[in-house]
Amino acid sequence: MSEDEFFSRWFRRRWRIFDEFFRDMEEMIRSMEEEFTRMTKEGLIREKEIPGGKIREYGPFIYGYSITIGPDGKPIIREFGNVKPGIRPSIKEEREPLIDVMKTDTEVKVYAEIPGVDKEKIKLTGTPRKLIISAEGDMRKYYKEIELPVEVDIEKAKSSYKNGVLEVILPRKEKEEGKPIKIE
Repeated sequence: MSEDEFFSRWFRRRWRIFDEFFRDMEEMIRSMEEEFTRMTKEGLIREKEIPGGKIREYGPFIYGYSITIGPDGKPIIREFGNVKPGIRPSIKEEREPLIDVMKTDTEVKVYAEIPGVDKEKIKLTGTPRKLIISAEGDMRKYYKEIELPVEVDIEKAKSSYKNGVLEVILPRKEKEEGKPIKIE
């Protein structure tokens, strides 16, 4: 084996450790390109023509959280926005509105901040244990599924919308008393 062949093989063996790194980088770049393509289709990336050329607008990207103290004294953390953090953050067109749920002896009150939406474009659906809020304005979309702390009578729900705040009042379901049974 000549000296050139020896150094050529030695050099290739030493650089082989970077092959996996470069494959991972290529995968990450491909993944980012797919995400940008998806975001462009959903309207989160827009291009505008201006006299000097083109500009790109991104967003809106919103992420936040609220912290409240529950009845048991433990903190309750609620996320809102259209970005879900993680190793690979997911970005949705719909935002999650800031929600506050309050339970009393007779009812459950849900407050949702959904500014920029007409009252007619808000849709509420639900079950005895879940409330779904969806709204679509000219510039914004909102969607949130809320697990309710107790069963409610969804048929008797009332709602109002004022200054970007939706209030939904859900009366608690009446507890059915059992019939007395005589045991022989």
